[in-house]
Amino acid sequence: MSWFSAHPFPPRQALALYVLASAAAGMSLPLHAQNVVPAPHPDEQDLPITIHAEDISGRPDRQLNLERNVELTRGQTRLTADSACYMRVEDQVTATGNVKMWRFGDRYKGDELQLNLETGKGYVLRPEYRLQLNNAQGNASRIDFLGEDVALVRDGTYSTCEGPDPDWYLKSSTLRLDSGRDVGLAGKTVIYFKDVPIIGTPALSFSLSGARRSGWLAPTVGFGSKGKAEIMVPYYFNIAPNRDLTLYPRMMFDRGLQLGATGRYLGVTGLGAYQGETHLEGLRKDRETGEDRWRVDSVHTQALGPGWSYGWNLHAASDDEYPSDFSRTVAASAERQLLREVRTDFVGQYWNLSARAQNYQVLQDPAAANNPSLTVPRPYDRMPQINFHAGRYDVKGFDWAVDAEAVSFWHPDLLRGNRAVAVAQVSYPIVRPGWFITPKVISHHSKYDLDRANGYTGPTKLSRSLNTVSLDSGLVFERDTTLFKSAMTQTLEPRLFYVYTPYKNQDLFPVFDTGRSGFNYAQLFSENRYVGLDRVSDANQLTAALVSRFIQPDGAERLRLAFGQRMYFKEPRVRLPGEALHQSRSDVLLAASGRISETWSFDSGVQYDATGSNLYSSNLSTQWRPAAMKVLNAEYRYQRGSFRNVDLSGQWPLSSRWYGVGRVSYALRSYTVGNATPGKGKLLESLVGLEYKADCWVFRAGVQRFVTAAQTTSTPIFFQLELNGLSRLGSGNPLETFNKSVPGYQQLNTNVGRP
Repeated sequence: MSWFSAHPFPPRQALALYVLASAAAGMSLPLHAQNVVPAPHPDEQDLPITIHAEDISGRPDRQLNLERNVELTRGQTRLTADSACYMRVEDQVTATGNVKMWRFGDRYKGDELQLNLETGKGYVLRPEYRLQLNNAQGNASRIDFLGEDVALVRDGTYSTCEGPDPDWYLKSSTLRLDSGRDVGLAGKTVIYFKDVPIIGTPALSFSLSGARRSGWLAPTVGFGSKGKAEIMVPYYFNIAPNRDLTLYPRMMFDRGLQLGATGRYLGVTGLGAYQGETHLEGLRKDRETGEDRWRVDSVHTQALGPGWSYGWNLHAASDDEYPSDFSRTVAASAERQLLREVRTDFVGQYWNLSARAQNYQVLQDPAAANNPSLTVPRPYDRMPQINFHAGRYDVKGFDWAVDAEAVSFWHPDLLRGNRAVAVAQVSYPIVRPGWFITPKVISHHSKYDLDRANGYTGPTKLSRSLNTVSLDSGLVFERDTTLFKSAMTQTLEPRLFYVYTPYKNQDLFPVFDTGRSGFNYAQLFSENRYVGLDRVSDANQLTAALVSRFIQPDGAERLRLAFGQRMYFKEPRVRLPGEALHQSRSDVLLAASGRISETWSFDSGVQYDATGSNLYSSNLSTQWRPAAMKVLNAEYRYQRGSFRNVDLSGQWPLSSRWYGVGRVSYALRSYTVGNATPGKGKLLESLVGLEYKADCWVFRAGVQRFVTAAQTTSTPIFFQLELNGLSRLGSGNPLETFNKSVPGYQQLNTNVGRP
């Protein structure tokens, strides 16, 4: 047994092994891909070659013949074979018999290897390989090294499955790799699943590093919202590292060919950063309606200088029924008010100024023609609106803020006019260990200039000035205790909040953007019971609240209990049109939330009508999460005269590999607007899904049904085969559906692929 040290040679051999992994990345690239780039390898050019063999012969300055148990090592590259020959002048290695090579975690073996270390040219016959990247493996008939950066793999396979008989694999006739240009070109390529070809392509182009690259994405075949068959074959344009475009040809067999496009961009100019995204889709002459159908969505933000930016948020659709006919998610199908807004913002150290022009396109429920209660109201246009805010904290103990607004309201059918508002406030928080007290003064001034349009005959000039004083105070007590046999710190936090605002008749003032604030725990400590600036509620009231928290030694809150009620010393007289309020005290709010154990958590709230001695609203939700991929959720929500709903959802293993996903949202009683008499129960949303998790692939399938309008429903069907490290093939996006429908849902193969 002999040892010999020779000059180093360049690391060319491992180049070809990245081809199939890179091909997979190119095929599966989604719009929001997170690319996996191989880690850089350390430079080994100057390291010596160590040669080990049972028999070494020849001339060290020209040729070394190596026999029996041959081993060549340089850095993290090691080669073994039955025999080898190293030609010193040609700088070439030839190895035969049980050739094996290890390189930075990758390894492969073959019958014969030849490599010119100077030019990088050579070949490997009948190689088998395993890549550390994505834990991939495969084989080929031959790998030809055409230069330092170019290799050609013939009849190669690739798979992330373990074992000699993979569940799925990719097979290509030729794979030409150019690492210098980061380009791979594949010939005839077929993907096999359970030895059955499921998809093929005559040619394929991809990035060797996994970077974005132009090309066809995996097609999706399935059923639309109305249950009709459709197929979509996206094409991705990698315009630049910070710009891309995806085209979505979508053939719907009941409606026709829909064309869609999404363009994204981001970058930096000399003035600052910018980014945006625009999506367009259109259908020429819908076969069912005979009309052109389209949708546009565009958002953009851009800096124009330090603290100065502008942007837009634009959405539009061709007709009222577009969401019902083409949307495949609950959120998109329920969208009825499409925002169009252009704005600019200035931000200083203690102030900010914004200006915007805004209006909405309203998509009416198709059933509104026969049931006016279903009509979607049209918000006022703001053409334009200017807002200013300035404020500072702890200026010699004082906190102060000033808010001002000037806006022009326009509506085709209602009162129009301009409104200017200025609100100034100052407070002096006194915070000490165990207690706090905060007096505050708010001064509200507003002025209206109204138009005589749409039949308005009232005054055109209105003004209002009101001052509000408030006093917020509280105590904090603590004690050591136990909860569920665990050491805790319990707090007891009583709080009193007093507000006084004198009464001013505001019946003549218009209502442009104001409504009654939702009654909740945070609103108990608000000076105004309205949201918006058209009404300033008179107040002579006191809010009393009590909170108790159980806190673990690490600071985490384990349980919270809260109680609150507002008492009116004088009944408020300011009203919105049609609003009724006759009570000396508000409803009682009770809330409890926390973690019962490491696996159980809950959240609950009750609004009790103390005046009428009955329940106004309540909600209770709980989650049981005993382990990964195991979660059950239950929620009950009730509001008097409005809804009584139950929502159940979960993810649970059915066997060692099968998992079930489901959701049911059911209205126990249904109400119509303006009618407090409840009707029969109604299914609002349902989801049934199945998932199968193998070692190197996951199958998902399901059906969802949800209400898109008062008299219409959507029933999308989806399925997906995810080949770990390669691509997701199928119809729809079950991962997105499961994530949004089931709180706590977890992806089965979180350690591979892309989110």
